[in-house]
Order: sequence, then structure tokens, then C-alpha cells
Amino acid sequence: MSKPVSDKPPAAAPETVGDSLPDELNVTAYVGPYIFPDIRRRRIAATILAIISVIGLGVGISADNIGVIVGGVVIGVISLWFFLAAWPLAIDQTEALAIASRTVGFAVGHASAQIGWTGLRSRPSWRILVYSTESPPDIRGLVEIDAVDGQVIGDYLEANPEDWSDL
Repeated sequence: MSKPVSDKPPAAAPETVGDSLPDELNVTAYVGPYIFPDIRRRRIAATILAIISVIGLGVGISADNIGVIVGGVVIGVISLWFFLAAWPLAIDQTEALAIASRTVGFAVGHASAQIGWTGLRSRPSWRILVYSTESPPDIRGLVEIDAVDGQVIGDYLEANPEDWSDL
């Protein structure tokens, strides 16, 4: 039995697709320190929600619609929560690193900063991971700093347990 003859050209091999970031997420083109956006921007969303709440309450009362009134109240409560959670970020990552360096009591080599939030009002705090300057580092530490007033919330130091002998 013979194979049917086709006029179609043979199918091309599929292209290999690799992982890559979209251009808008590629941050290698930016030069300089990254500035964390101010958390007070939450007030913009809070203002928009407050306006929607007032409009909803007005429409609900004029139309005598309890569902729209309840919706307006719920949106108003969310708006109030956004206002209360809009803490001023008084300590930036550079100042948090300086505070962490003074807290640990050793010369800091590599470090990493992360911002986190605690509590119902989402109070911001910096979590700074620091390593000593030796190669490989002898000590590592974690320092948590309140991002609103600069108070050290806590710190933890230990001998570096990582094995760097292969590097």
C-alpha cells in the first residue's frame, strides 16, 4: 500500500519559546536606587470610594432602595479604612538600612530590604536582612523597623549557617 501524496509542504518545526519578561517589567534599564512608593497614595482610592459612597447613599435615599443604601454604607466604611491605613512612610529603605546597621553592631556587607504591614490598619515596617562584610559572611541578622517612626521593633542575630565552601 502506498502513502497518499500531498501538495502541502512539510510542517515546519515549532519554534522554541523561552521565558522572558515583558518590556514594561524589565527593570534592568533603570539606573539608580529604587524608591518605594508612598503608602499615602491610598488616600486617592479612599477619596474615590468616598465619592462613590456619597453618590450611592444619595441615589439609595432618593429611590428609597435599601440595597443601594447598604452598598453606599459598606463602600463608605471601606473608604474610611483606606484613609486610616494611609500611613506616611517616614523612613525610606536607605534610612532603614542605616538604622539596621547601627542596631546589629557589625559592619554590614550585603543587605536586603522588604516592606511589610502589620495590624488591621496595615502599619508599614521594614524588614532588613543583613550580612557581615567578611567573605563568606560570619554573621547574619534580621532587623524589623517601624517605617512610620523609625523605632526598632526587633532584631535577631546568628552565626551564618550557610555553607559557602564550594563557592
